[in-house]
Amino acid sequence: MNNTTSNTITEYSIIKNLVRDFKLDKVLESNPQTKTVSLLGKIKNEQAIIILEKLHFDENDYKHLTDLQLVKDIACNDIYHWGLIRFEEYGAVDEESRLNVKLNLIWPATEVHIKKYIEQKFHIIRETPEMYVTIVLPYIEEMHNNGRLNWVYNILYKDAELDRIIYKDPKEFVLLPDMKWSGEPEEIDALYLVAIVYRDDIRSIRDLRYKDRDWLIEIQDKIKQIVTCAYKIESDVLRIFVHYQPSYYHFHIHVVNVKQFGLKDGISVGKAILLDDIIENLKYMGEDGYKNRVITYIIGESHGLWERGLKDYRESKQNCSNDDIKEAKEEQIIIK
Repeated sequence: MNNTTSNTITEYSIIKNLVRDFKLDKVLESNPQTKTVSLLGKIKNEQAIIILEKLHFDENDYKHLTDLQLVKDIACNDIYHWGLIRFEEYGAVDEESRLNVKLNLIWPATEVHIKKYIEQKFHIIRETPEMYVTIVLPYIEEMHNNGRLNWVYNILYKDAELDRIIYKDPKEFVLLPDMKWSGEPEEIDALYLVAIVYRDDIRSIRDLRYKDRDWLIEIQDKIKQIVTCAYKIESDVLRIFVHYQPSYYHFHIHVVNVKQFGLKDGISVGKAILLDDIIENLKYMGEDGYKNRVITYIIGESHGLWERGLKDYRESKQNCSNDDIKEAKEEQIIIK
């Protein structure tokens, strides 16, 4: 046996023996989004910290999906289905404890769905009111006419996901867990709710006017009241926002725990807009609100709006030419 192999085995043995001596005192942090947990304890009467992290999926995890035996349904609505599964068979005391992976299924999936999840390039767009009328609005109308909102109407008017709904008032809105969250109380750090309003005249922030300001204030206050009572958390740990562009064009509000960082660009500048900021902005925009505003946001090349004309408005030019660089160097401005 060579020295490298011997050292590796020795190192593993040391770690294994140390972990066996670990006595847990408390959990410092458990993050359901980064899939990590930090534990404080003692090894031989000295404080020790262990950080556990679940590894990325590899091919062996998903190439045998059809062999899954354990599946627990969470909900089904139109083409959307989600539940809990487990890939590994070891270490489980009972079937329920073996459900360690949340599975979302979209079937049948459209080309729009495929483009949403594919890896893509992103660009910053400054959308003028004219661009909205000529490019975005026709796209919205198409989304409404091809059945893309059936699952929304199922929730609003056909009692879909009724067992998951937290609050429902046909004069206001319906509040329920988003499909990205299991809804389990023990995963409160990953809390993700969505409030869908009972108004068909508002599809996105573009339709918000000054007269809607008090309505938005009432909705936000009601959301905070409901969520704090239902989940026993403080209102100042709730991030309440909307998206532009949204994933579907019926006005809805996202409600997430401030510890929820697993939403990728869903909470990023250029996508998420705090409802507080929208309410404040409406105070100064005049009666037409967002109708005549230039709105800056990030959009991917796979989004339907990109090929419909937004790509023609990208800022693709270089801001610094070779002559500019030469002139800057002569003026002793450092450019690396």
